[in-house]
Amino acid sequence: MTFYRHSGPRSYLTSTMTDRFDCYYCRDNLHGKKYVKKDEKHVCTKCFDKLCANTCAECRRPIGADSKELHHKNRYWHEDCFRCAKCYKPLANEPFSARDDGKIMCGKCGSREDGNRCQGCYKVVMPGSQNVEYKNKVWHDECFTCFECKQPIRTQSFLARGDDIYCAPCHEKKFAKKCFKCKQPITSGGISYQDQPWHSECFVCETCRKPLAGTRFTSHEDHVYCVDCYKTDVAKKCQGCKNPITGFGHGTNVVNYEGFSWHEYCFTCKKCSLSLANKRFVINAEQIYCPDCAKKL
Repeated sequence: MTFYRHSGPRSYLTSTMTDRFDCYYCRDNLHGKKYVKKDEKHVCTKCFDKLCANTCAECRRPIGADSKELHHKNRYWHEDCFRCAKCYKPLANEPFSARDDGKIMCGKCGSREDGNRCQGCYKVVMPGSQNVEYKNKVWHDECFTCFECKQPIRTQSFLARGDDIYCAPCHEKKFAKKCFKCKQPITSGGISYQDQPWHSECFVCETCRKPLAGTRFTSHEDHVYCVDCYKTDVAKKCQGCKNPITGFGHGTNVVNYEGFSWHEYCFTCKKCSLSLANKRFVINAEQIYCPDCAKKL
């Protein structure tokens, strides 16, 4: 609540004076007469009412020297004009509120006008009616609806996104991360792999369906595999040792030639076992030879 300053009549009766004592405006002698002191100037009541009096914000008439004046934030009223704009209750000695549109209201009308207005339909929420209060705001029960599906929340759980309210299913559908595998929302937990979210139950070996969380695995063409299945079903076979080229541990480097692959340590001359990685070589009957041994064949 805000408050006002309340002043009574501003007229004074002069004492007996021998010097001349005149009104600042009309120069009328003020000895033995009522006058008002305004900005350090002495003014007769007639000139004050005509030239100096504040204008009442309600009735638009001057507030004379003999009237009681109330003021609030550079606005002025006659005492009888200072009333609630809604119920017209006199507010000279009552708490009140000043609205943004300039209207003055008693505490009861101000509360009804502002505090109990539904945020959905902007109509008054009547006392005793079913309503929802959230973050110091109030809604009719039927006006507190999901921003997405427009259905009343009522007893359901809900989540807020900025100023918008969502029921749990709509929030999940709109904002939850989608699993990279099944494309359905991830509501709790989950696994992140290569910056992509997965359900734990979706993060399984493509071949044997074994869960891969917490185990060694690898990926190939957007699919994930356990180590055993990758070796058996996916990995290329080394032309030298005939074992899968997995990239796990020893044998990470690979040599590829005309559709065939070798572990780098298996890419050696068939006759002298010289390593031929990054060197000239000769293939004869699908076997690899260094140039010197090839000449002796």
